[in-house]
Amino acid sequence: MNEEARYIPTKYDSVFWIDVERIQPNPCQPRKEFSEAGLNSLAESIRQYGVLQPLVVSRIDVDKPDGGLESVYELIAGERRLRASRLAGLRQIPVVIRQGDTNLTKLELAIIENLQREDLNAIDRAKALQKLIDEFGISHAECAAKIGKSREYVSNSLRLLSLPEHMQDAIVGREISEGHARPLMALNERPEERETLFKEIILRKLNVRAAERIARSIAQERVHKYNRKSADMVALEKSLTETLGTRVIIETNAEGGCLRIDFFSPDDLQQLADMLAAERENKKSDENRPLPAQAGKTFPNTTQLSDDPVPKAAPEEPNEDGLYSVSNFTV
Repeated sequence: MNEEARYIPTKYDSVFWIDVERIQPNPCQPRKEFSEAGLNSLAESIRQYGVLQPLVVSRIDVDKPDGGLESVYELIAGERRLRASRLAGLRQIPVVIRQGDTNLTKLELAIIENLQREDLNAIDRAKALQKLIDEFGISHAECAAKIGKSREYVSNSLRLLSLPEHMQDAIVGREISEGHARPLMALNERPEERETLFKEIILRKLNVRAAERIARSIAQERVHKYNRKSADMVALEKSLTETLGTRVIIETNAEGGCLRIDFFSPDDLQQLADMLAAERENKKSDENRPLPAQAGKTFPNTTQLSDDPVPKAAPEEPNEDGLYSVSNFTV
């Protein structure tokens, strides 16, 4: 027989028909929501055409109450088909049995199978991605490669989990869309304004563009509020720019701010570092230098502590105008 024509066995050895009741749900199933209407539609299709794609399961041997072993099957992929098959009243369904998989491999298969479905809601998708990253210790880029998506797709999906629980529930319940989540996440550092915008979206049924416009307006208002520089701040920027020989920008916010010093080459950066280090050393030297003797010198705003009598002030010389004052003449 031609070598290329030989059958190469795989983990998918063959298709078996298994009793529906012997198949256990996957405990690692990332999908939490199943549309009742969607399940009913799939069940009707199964009644007419049967299960067109076999489910994927693994076999587990468990102890029977009366002794001996019993084989049960744990679902890896195909929970919608399993649920719809039960609704359709099927007693048996086709499955392929994977053997030798670790629990992590089963988890990976279950997550990826669900992530490849277009009808998975955004929050379940984000939680599935997070679980895949946490369980396997992989980066966003590696996770993206596993599911055939871009790294930005993974990162943006995970950002949805930064929203409060009730906003995530609103996405799952389709009260707001994934698009509405973007302007809400833009206000994550301003929870009060974010909550107000969330309520406005629901009550006024704002579309995504209107929500983005409001969020942008709130963000710009905050920037303008804290970026209005006083004359003293502008003068300080100018002074630092002249001292350091490069542009210096002071940015303020509610808590404080930051100082930005521009440099245009590694040499510029080294020069700035040397200048700041030298200034620090000079300050230390000034603090440690002893004060010189100040014998016989008095300082303003101090009281002279001495037993010597204070000398009388010399009489003032009358000026020329005073010689001819009326008070100097007698009648």
